[in-house]
Parts: sequence; C-alpha cells; structure tokens
Amino acid sequence: MPMGGERSIVATGVGLAVLSSDTAAAQMSFALQPQQYGIGWVAVSLGLLLATTATAALYARQRSRANMTESVLRKIIADLRARVDRAEALTASEPQIVVTFGAPGEEPEISGSLPAGMSLPSGRMVLAFERWLSSDAADNVEDRLAALLDRGESFESLVVTRKGEHVIVEGRAAGGRAVMRIKSLAGEKLALAELRTRHEEMQRELKRFQVLLDRLPQPAWLRDGEGKIAWSNTAYAATVDASGAVAIGPDILEEPARRKAAQATSSGHAFHERTPVVTHGERRVFDVFEAPHEGGSAGMAVDMTELESLRNELIRRIESHRKTLDELATGVAIFAQNQRLVFYNQAFRQLWKLDPAFLSHEPTDSSILDRLRADELLPEPPDFRAWKLQLLEAYRSVEPREHWWHLPDGRTLRVVQTPNPEGGVTYLFDDVSERINLESRYNALTRVQRETLDHLRDAVAVFGSDGRLRLHNPNFSKMWRLSDEALAAEPHATRVFDMCSRLHEPDEPWDLLRTAVTAIPETRKPVYGRIERRDGVTIDISTVPLPDGATLVTFSDVTAAISVERALTERNEALETAGLLKSNFVKHVSYELRAPLTNVIGFAQLLADPSTGSLNERQREYAGHVLDSSAGLYAIINDILDLTTIDAGTMELDLSNVDIKTAVNAAVEGISGRLAPGMTLDIQIPPGIGSFIADEKRVRQVLFNLLSNAIGFSPEDKPVKLSAERADGKIYFRVTDQGPGMDAEQIAKAFDRFESRTEGSRHRGVGLGLSIVRSFVELHGGWVEIDSTPGKGTTVTCIFPTGGSGPRGGAAI
Repeated sequence: MPMGGERSIVATGVGLAVLSSDTAAAQMSFALQPQQYGIGWVAVSLGLLLATTATAALYARQRSRANMTESVLRKIIADLRARVDRAEALTASEPQIVVTFGAPGEEPEISGSLPAGMSLPSGRMVLAFERWLSSDAADNVEDRLAALLDRGESFESLVVTRKGEHVIVEGRAAGGRAVMRIKSLAGEKLALAELRTRHEEMQRELKRFQVLLDRLPQPAWLRDGEGKIAWSNTAYAATVDASGAVAIGPDILEEPARRKAAQATSSGHAFHERTPVVTHGERRVFDVFEAPHEGGSAGMAVDMTELESLRNELIRRIESHRKTLDELATGVAIFAQNQRLVFYNQAFRQLWKLDPAFLSHEPTDSSILDRLRADELLPEPPDFRAWKLQLLEAYRSVEPREHWWHLPDGRTLRVVQTPNPEGGVTYLFDDVSERINLESRYNALTRVQRETLDHLRDAVAVFGSDGRLRLHNPNFSKMWRLSDEALAAEPHATRVFDMCSRLHEPDEPWDLLRTAVTAIPETRKPVYGRIERRDGVTIDISTVPLPDGATLVTFSDVTAAISVERALTERNEALETAGLLKSNFVKHVSYELRAPLTNVIGFAQLLADPSTGSLNERQREYAGHVLDSSAGLYAIINDILDLTTIDAGTMELDLSNVDIKTAVNAAVEGISGRLAPGMTLDIQIPPGIGSFIADEKRVRQVLFNLLSNAIGFSPEDKPVKLSAERADGKIYFRVTDQGPGMDAEQIAKAFDRFESRTEGSRHRGVGLGLSIVRSFVELHGGWVEIDSTPGKGTTVTCIFPTGGSGPRGGAAI
C-alpha cells in the first residue's frame, strides 16, 4: 500500500479515540447525576461507556495490525525499487529500445535507444516498421506483435533493416503488460546473425534454383564422384521414360557419349556435344552440356530436333529466296552490320556491270560506291563525300529510306535502303526509267484525250462501273442544257438521264441507256439509237462498254447530216436512174450499131475478094483499112456489150475443161496480125501443164486483151513474153512487155474504164481492155496483179482457180 494510505488510517484512529474519550466523560458526568436524570439515563450512559471501551480496544488492535502491514509493505517497496534499479541498470547496459503496451487505448511507453548511426527512427516512428524494414519483414513483425497483444504469444525475430543492419525484435508478456524490445547486434552475435541471414538466403536461393531446375523443360542432372546420377529433374525422368524425378536411374547419354563426358569432366574440362538420344521410342537430337564441379558434375540437355528441322528448313528457304531474288528484275544487295556485302542477285550485278570476282570478296558498301563512281555509273552530286556519308547513315537508322538516282546514261533508279533487324542494310535498285516514260506518256495521252474530248463536236459522257458520271465534255452539258454545278457532283446515271429527258419526253431511249450503263459488266452490250427532240434536233445515241467496267455514251447531233443524207439519197436515186438510162442507151446503141457494122464488114470483105472483080493497089489498100477499122470498132462494141452484161449481173460463164496450151495458141494466133515488123512473141508453156475448168472463150479474150496491150506498148525491137504456170492449185498467166512502164498512180487507174494511156506507144484503144480482163478473171473467182516499174516495162498476172470456183451466171461486179 502506498504511504499516503497509511497516514489516512492513523489519522482516522486518532480521531475516533478522541471522539470516544469525550463521549465517555459526558456519559460519566450524566451517570453521576442520577438524581437529576433518573436510573434509565444511568443505564444508557453505562452502555455507551462499554461500547466506547470496546471500540478503543478494537482500534488499538487494528492499529497494531496496520503497523505490521505497513512494515511489510515498506519492505516490498524497497525490494521493488531494488529490482527496478537493477532492471534499469541492465537496460542501460545494453543498447535497445523497449516498448511497453498497457491497457487498450493507452499510449505505449517507449524507452531506451540504439547506438548512434543506426537508421531506425526515434520515438513512436519506430513502430512504423515499413519505414525501416522491407515490406515482407514489416508485415511479419506486425503480425507477430498483433499476436502478442491479442493472445500473449511471445516471439523473437532476426530482421535486416533497409540499410542492411541486423536487429533482433522480441516480444514478451510481463505483469499484465506486453513488452517489445528492439536490440542491435554487435560482435559475435552480429557475425552469427549475418551468417544465419546468409544461410537462410542461400537456402532460399538453393530452393529457388531447385524449383527452377525441376520445372525446366530441358533435362538436368547431377552426377556423384563415381559418375552416377545423383539427382535429376522431372524433364530428365520424362526423357528417360522414368515415372518421376529420380535419384539414381537410367542415364540419358548412350555409352560412347557417356565415356566422352566422363573423360572431359575428369580432366576438369566441360563436355559439349550434339548427340542423339532415344526417348519415347523416338530418336531425337540433343545438345548436351556437362561441367565438372567438386564431388561430381552437373549437366543439361536441350532438345535440338525441332531447331535442327527449323534450321534445315531455314537453309532451304534462304536458298529458295536466293533463287527467287536472282529471278527478280530489281537489283538486291544485302550488307551486314559491318557494312560488307553478304548477298546480291544477278540483277544487281548486271545493273552495275560488276565483276563477280570483285563481289566474291565481300566488299564494303563504301568501296562499291567508290568503284561505281570511278566507272562513272553514279550520279555526280556537288559533294560526293557528304552524299556517300548520308547514304551510310542508313546503318544507324530504323526507318527505310528512299532515294531517286538520275544516272549519267539517262536511266532513273529508285533506291530503297531498308535497315535489317539483325543489323545491316538491304538495298533495292529499281530501274523506273521505263515506268517514268510510260507515266509521262500516259499523262500526255490523258491531257490529249481530255483536250480531244473537250473539242469534239459530239457530246461525250463516261459513267463508271458504279453508274456515276466520271467524265464529260463541254458539248454534253451544252447539248442537254445542264449546269456545270449539277454535273460536278458526279450524279448517278439515273439522275443525269432524268435531267436530259426534259428535252425528250419518251422514256424508251433513257431506259435503254440506264440498262446499258448500270448492267453487270459481263452482260453489257453496245446500244445504238436515234431520237428527235422537241426542238427538232436529231441526235444519234451510242454506248460502248469500256474494259474497266465503265461505259462511254456519245450523243451526235446529226440534224445537218440527215438533211445532207436526204439530199444525197435523192441525188443517188437520180444518178442510178440516169445510169440505168445510160446502160440501156449504150446497150441499145451497141446492138443497133452491130447490124450496119456487120454489113460494112461483109461488103468490105466482098470488095477485097478477087472473085468479085479486080481492084487496083490503092483500092485494095482502102478496102483493107475499112476492114481493120470495122474489126476494131466491132471489138469495141463487143467489149461495151460485155461490160453492160456484167454490170447488169446477167453474164454467164460457159465452164468446161480448157486446155491451157490450146487457149494460149488461139490467143497468139488472133493477135499475130497486130505484131509490128521485127516484134516477136516469147511463149513459155511448160509441157504437161494440162487444163483447168473455165470459160474458154473468156480465157482467150483475156489473153488476147493482155497481148494486145503489151504489143501496143512494147518497142518494135523488143519481144513480148507470155507464160503459163500451175502452182498451189492455181493457174498463173503472165504477160510481160518492155515498154515505158507505169508509176503507182497509173497502176491504181489501170483498171478504170475508158482510161487510156497513149503517150510513148502505138496503142490507140478506148481503155476497156484491162477492165474487161479483171471482170472476166474475177468472174472465175481469181484476181489480177500488176507489177510495173517506170522505164522497165510491165507484167500483168492473171490468177485462175483450177476448179472453176467462179459463178456460172448472174455474177454482179
């Protein structure tokens, strides 16, 4: 009991004694006066006296006990003070922080300190464990402290501060209170704690490595000094077909590889070899590495089967890519990180005309550029050194770079530098000279097309595959009176034709145009039509499907053309009527002339006949002239009649088997009378030439006309040549003269009727001979060719089919 309590008890006893003595005196005084108060009062007074006496005795006894208790308490207090002094002395002798926790809600008492220089905070901040401990250590201490405060569980933890200082945190329950001490370590205790911490870390690290090795997909193992498997992971067990991780079991290496590994590790060297291993009944390739260590060796194997397959596949792909790149027209050159050439294709070598021997030495990028510059193959920039350094910057870049090189020989190259992921640069050299020329010509063509469309008299509109207006010329908007603003929005064909229909109300042509423009490209067909607007303008419409799915629509104003066409039609009808009249007239006149001409010829022959009477020389000459002129006129009339029959389409051929040699001889006999003195005929007919199907009369007439022309144009001292030839199922008749020849213009007019050329010749025909020849030959299904050179003569060739394929009648020429 404290000293204040003892003083209170003593003071209370003294007060009670004083109170009892005063009361007793009063009672005695009251008892001594019985006559005054009576006997009752005396009895009461005696009772009070006895009570007072008993109380005094009790007080004395309690006081004695209190004195004894006080003496005992003083001894306890002294003992406690001694203990406290010893505890304070003990606490002060060891650097530590003591934290005493009282009843819940009371502030903890913190005393003591740690050596100077330690990183722990002072005061209540020492309870903020996360400030000076790692998160895991702080959580651990807080959990243990909570268990101490809640359940009185003692604890002791060795922790390391954030700065690496070793501290012991311990907690105990004492005297109904919780006490936590934080002590620093020094000397042997510190060394022991450090060893303990390091040991725990090594144990944890070893555990992590064991877990890691056991979970590795690659087999791993440890051998003892005798070379036997002392430990292996799960992958090892799976590889050797064991049920789980084994301490001693089958060896992953076959005997030859195991001996090599033992020899290498026993001599202190590592063993590394790629060797086959049979696992799960399949032979696979493993990369095995085994290194010696004290008391044995450690090894690991990596399954390289897939990697080998991928490597072989990569090699095949690289070779395939090389072959593919060699086929490219684009030059490709790949430089490694050290700027040396590691690959090039044939297009690169041919582009720069580089020697394969030079390229085989893997030259650097810079040396190749210098060589190309020396060969005057590169562009000539003002500062070549700076230009080359700029190119070589690609080795330090991550983005592709594009350059345009204009070479001295006029070519243009597009050069792309692409950084490789593993270092180095890939060059692509694309010769775009042709493309640039094509683009230039395309742009020029587009401008010409645009200008052409803009200046066309026809209205033109182009609709895309989606049916929208893509292109139109000014005449389109002008013809249909459409505003440029309405057409600038590229309206759909439906909208455009709706706007055009205001000038032409019937829907039929517009429906056809809509179908032509919006139909599926595979089903589109050209559309042609003619419409007449309300204002009297006649327009021809046509559509043309374009290859890209678009449709070209043209509108041609043919109002004037129709008027001209009508006039021409009327004129043509008039000309045809006039021509018919002319043909009828000529035919009629020719027939009418033949009768009197026949009489003239008959009487002239009669006069020339000696039997009718003798004539003198001059008379006979005159009669001969009459016969010759009459015969010429008769031939002209016959030619005119033949042409009239051909024009009328009523000429019929009398086809038969014509002997070629006989037909030639007949023509020669008929023309022999027209040969000038000294002129000869050179006839070349191969023996056995045979015959062909034709009209013999017309064949003789063709040959006669050809010979007549040739004789008329040949000099008197030069021969005229006639030849016949069978080849390729055809008969070729050729008549050649050595006359003045013809130029191209004269050849073009040679077959025209009444086209006669008399300059430099004795020929005086009316110009119907060759026209008759071509008509008869074409009636037979053949044709006529003229080969002539001015001053060197002319060759006319008539080609007849041997089968007589010409019409038998009714042929119209």
